[in-house]
Amino acid sequence: MAAPLDDMFSLCVDHGKVASNVEIRFIDNIKGKGLFAKKSIKRGETIFTERPLVSAQFLWNALYKYQACEYCLRALETAEENARRLSGNPALTLPHPELCRVRPELHQACPQCQVKYCSSECRQAAADQYHRVLCLGPSQEDPDHPVNKLKDAWRSMHYPPETSSIVLMAKMVAVVKQAKDKAHWQKLFSHFCSRTANEEEEIAHKLLGEQFKGQLALLHSLFTAALYDEHLSRWFVPEGFCSLFALVGTNGQGIGTSSLSQWVHACDALELPAQQREQLDSFIDQLYKDIEKETGDFLNCEGSGLFLLQSSCNHSCIPNAEASFPDNNFLLHLGALSDISPGEEICISYLDCCQRDRSRHSRHKILRENYLFGCSCPKCVSQLDEPDVTSEEEEEEEGEAEGETEGDEMEDEMTDV
Repeated sequence: MAAPLDDMFSLCVDHGKVASNVEIRFIDNIKGKGLFAKKSIKRGETIFTERPLVSAQFLWNALYKYQACEYCLRALETAEENARRLSGNPALTLPHPELCRVRPELHQACPQCQVKYCSSECRQAAADQYHRVLCLGPSQEDPDHPVNKLKDAWRSMHYPPETSSIVLMAKMVAVVKQAKDKAHWQKLFSHFCSRTANEEEEIAHKLLGEQFKGQLALLHSLFTAALYDEHLSRWFVPEGFCSLFALVGTNGQGIGTSSLSQWVHACDALELPAQQREQLDSFIDQLYKDIEKETGDFLNCEGSGLFLLQSSCNHSCIPNAEASFPDNNFLLHLGALSDISPGEEICISYLDCCQRDRSRHSRHKILRENYLFGCSCPKCVSQLDEPDVTSEEEEEEEGEAEGETEGDEMEDEMTDV
């Protein structure tokens, strides 16, 4: 059982994450806790910034050579290196290279396993928090190492785009293993919702159904073999593993970092003569067209993190706040999308922009399968009379799926994590 909300708030203070303009309140047994404004917050204002308790880059993202700091997820490529790789043009030269904030001369690697960090501070922070447990040393590339076998199994079940990671679960275990005060960290993690089903609404998480029993059993076996610890035995029994799996799946906040994006924003802020501005804007527009043709939408180093304060924000299909990562690392900035009054709940969207534009039925299908609830925000309430049909796009997908085998359908569902 989670500790009281005032206790959770004090834990946030201990980790330097609480702004004086918000408070956590209990709402009801269905929604649980929520985050509320204590003061007036203006549109565009940063409500708070927050570091995650743990974070991890997605495994496929790393495999495709998106280089990020193992600790803070800062993109490690220079903006020019990033642009060359994404555009497929190794001879590309960016104007105004001085605007790139990446400092390769500060980068460091773990001397044992060679994983990369953006600075000595991040390397030390990782070592102090979890990396001594997870460092594979000379076995970093050994496919038979238990940790690598676990990662390979995850990749075989979860294709891009990922929204969760077994590495996040592994880091949670490693943090507790290394901690002097193990109870403190277990208490922190206990504040994240970890239910595998919403019994009141008869909803079960889509990845914990009977059709995925074999895959979950394999992950559980490999997870136990790689990381078992007697202090965390409840996380390693089948029920506890499923609970941990649901915790990461329903609470993980996506993190995206990009040195190229930072460079573009810096270019936008330059004061230039009209002709130079036009030339620079034209260059950037063409660069993004080339990248879209070569790489598609996968521009960022991508991962996931567990944030105490952000996880207290409930969902709305018309959110008044959103998370961003403007510092090119895991530091989350929660910004106001509209004016927020004292006492008003601060809500984010668990759906992306495209998903929010779908029908009420489509939105609820995604939320029920991934987050175990049906939404009752003002937008959903206003659309109660709409027929329970999905968007044309989903109807086409469902029509195609009818011709697939049952096994293919299950595989597609499992990999959409």
